[in-house]
Amino acid sequence: QQQVLSPEWLERDFGGQVVPERPLYLHQEQAVVRAVAERRNLVVATGTGSGKTESFLIPIIEELFRQQQERVLGPGVRALLLYPMNALANDQLKRLRMLLASSPDITFGRYTGETPQTRADGIAALHASLPDAAVLPNELLGREEMQDGPPHILLTNYAMLEYLLLRPADSPLFEPSGEHGWRFIVLDEVHSYDGAMGLEIGMLLRRLRDRVGRSAGEVQAIATSATVGGINDR
Repeated sequence: QQQVLSPEWLERDFGGQVVPERPLYLHQEQAVVRAVAERRNLVVATGTGSGKTESFLIPIIEELFRQQQERVLGPGVRALLLYPMNALANDQLKRLRMLLASSPDITFGRYTGETPQTRADGIAALHASLPDAAVLPNELLGREEMQDGPPHILLTNYAMLEYLLLRPADSPLFEPSGEHGWRFIVLDEVHSYDGAMGLEIGMLLRRLRDRVGRSAGEVQAIATSATVGGINDR
């Protein structure tokens, strides 16, 4: 683990969401090594509560640490976390708040139909749903601030991604930014995209890759699922 990851993991507080001193599960270790050291695309299929999230968040944050060390971590999306529904995106957002509370240099934001236009309205919405929640400087809460300075980690759903690709006001999210631009596309609960929807999502992701000016080898895809077929479901 420490041979692959940077020393930053031992120097920061991750709110108990990642404990660097605790060994990873085998599937987490394999995912991190293959994503970080080998830059491979991954499918992580394992049971609920077995740590799928770490399998993609650790490689993403490691890449952001690396870019920060090289002084190339400017504004702009590096990772897209794509969800089939808002409830799942909201759950992940709560986790990111704890994970990145002590890493103000790494920005993140949820851009869905529920996202307010301004930061002030975003703060009001946050306090309405979570009265005791702290307002973090690195969480982008409004559409305007995400358009002005896109977050490093962007959470959305597939329906909203379609709109974002079409609307001129949201074009800054997809501006090509060379070798330090878009690096990861994560599809959580990938089993949700079957049949005709799977074909539509495939086309949507190809459009996205073309839009951000990245070839297949420059953007890593990580898919996760806790629901896989049995031995007779072939």
